[in-house]
Amino acid sequence: MCEHQRHHEHHTHAHEHGPALTINATPEDFRVVVTGKGGVGKTTLTALLARLLARRKWRVLALDADPQMNLPYALGMPFDRAASLVPLSENADYVEEKTGARPGEGWGLFFRLNPDVDDVVSRFGVIAPDQVRLLVMGNTVQPAAGCLCPENALLAAVVNAISLRQGEAILMDTQAGFEHFGRALAQGFRHALVVTDPTFNGVQVAMHAARLAMELEIENIHLVVNRIREDADYQQALDRVQQLGGFPFTSRHGLPFDDSLRRCEPSIGSLLDAETQPLDGALEGLINVLLTEQEGKWQCAS
Repeated sequence: MCEHQRHHEHHTHAHEHGPALTINATPEDFRVVVTGKGGVGKTTLTALLARLLARRKWRVLALDADPQMNLPYALGMPFDRAASLVPLSENADYVEEKTGARPGEGWGLFFRLNPDVDDVVSRFGVIAPDQVRLLVMGNTVQPAAGCLCPENALLAAVVNAISLRQGEAILMDTQAGFEHFGRALAQGFRHALVVTDPTFNGVQVAMHAARLAMELEIENIHLVVNRIREDADYQQALDRVQQLGGFPFTSRHGLPFDDSLRRCEPSIGSLLDAETQPLDGALEGLINVLLTEQEGKWQCAS
């Protein structure tokens, strides 16, 4: 049964089939940040969700805020085009134009903390397969004491401006910690997908990310356990969540291991075009939960 708490849990798994859900969300409801330990599959998941939504005829904007900047390749952009993309954080001319200061010119710079970046998607967004629009943001500067610098001010302003766009589903692939976006992320994104594999390290990082998301008051925080080879893997991950203090996730999902991802990487294109694939049902279930809300409360299939 559902627990009546801040986050009402909805469970989906490769072998679980809940009742049909009524889709009544708009694109503006689909503001999703994807986070987790490096290597657990968050970029692949972001690309899959982006293209599946686009195939549902939604307008989709995908943001690559992971320092690895692999989302263009995962979405299926040609290698030469993906490699030529300059991330916003390294676009010194744009940073200076918007903030009034050029990156790397030293400490003590005076610059605008809330620059107007409403033109960022039209100027730097590129079209990926299935007409997904992509914006590569690049890395944030994070010395030990944090960084009040023009690059970070620009990226935070971009997150804030993009969250206000109308008629688009927005997904952002990010590193495990996204607190550097702070208030901009909290105000604009309704969902956090916390991705892990069944390993202890993966779950430990996922718990840290989930608690950061709660501190930022992101409304819905979902756990996605990736690369499940057998039911015991999924249960092991859930047991580790409890061992690490537990967390009131809005929903929990298990994605089965699919070796075809290894064969087709970095692009997920051929996986989507296959007649059948193990991830089909699990991904549809995840999308439906993200798109389904009834009177402000999440339905529970268990």
